Amino acid sequence: MSFDVAAEAYDGFMGRYSVQLSSQMADLAGVMAGQRVLDVGCGPGALTAELVKRVGRPDRVSAVDPSEQFVAAARARYPGVAVERATAEELPFEDGRFDAALAQLVVHFMSDPVAGLTEMARVTRAGGVVAACVWDFAGGRAPLSDFWAAARELDPDVDDESHLAGVREGHLVELMTAAGLGDVSEAVLAVTVEHATFDAWWQPYLGGVGPAGSFVARLSPGRRSELRELCRARLPEAPFVQTARAWAARGLA
Repeated sequence: MSFDVAAEAYDGFMGRYSVQLSSQMADLAGVMAGQRVLDVGCGPGALTAELVKRVGRPDRVSAVDPSEQFVAAARARYPGVAVERATAEELPFEDGRFDAALAQLVVHFMSDPVAGLTEMARVTRAGGVVAACVWDFAGGRAPLSDFWAAARELDPDVDDESHLAGVREGHLVELMTAAGLGDVSEAVLAVTVEHATFDAWWQPYLGGVGPAGSFVARLSPGRRSELRELCRARLPEAPFVQTARAWAARGLA
């Protein structure tokens, strides 16, 4: 899935959560100074920034994303990083180029997750690390879980994200194993975000970002207002803190 939205819209919507995952993902992959690393599905660059910080040189970091707007934003934000427009399933790199390849909140949007992870393994040196994480949509612990629960009240047939690849416990391990990675293990990552007001939580959903934003955009004004109130009823009084969980896995190429 490609996100045809401004980088700033993504920052306000998912970036407020994903930035907290970045250091945890870098830890999981064992990223360290001097390595050559790849950020797959980089978006506007939350993980890219952490990788540059860890390896110490932007020219040791490469990144890819299928969105033209995200590629442009990442290039502008991180000069020296080689950012290319590409999908996980067709990475434009030679075999064994990287010490680690990471995919943060991407596997569930790959058209073929096993193919994408296989490509990540291909471009990683033998013994290098492939790491990925996806929100726990199946367990109802994603940042968007309250939203999707309200959406199901509004429309029981809504196509939420609970069926996507990697969103349930153990599935990333299954996918990595199918992609030929070795010594695969699972981890749990957690983030905590405080929302000062309900509107601060709700407003980013109006930006058309991802499946949730697309669902909101298709609603009539009346149905959108109804959804807004269903969401409000599910959340604590503001200010409130939201804790979310992501499934993560790592394996060796």
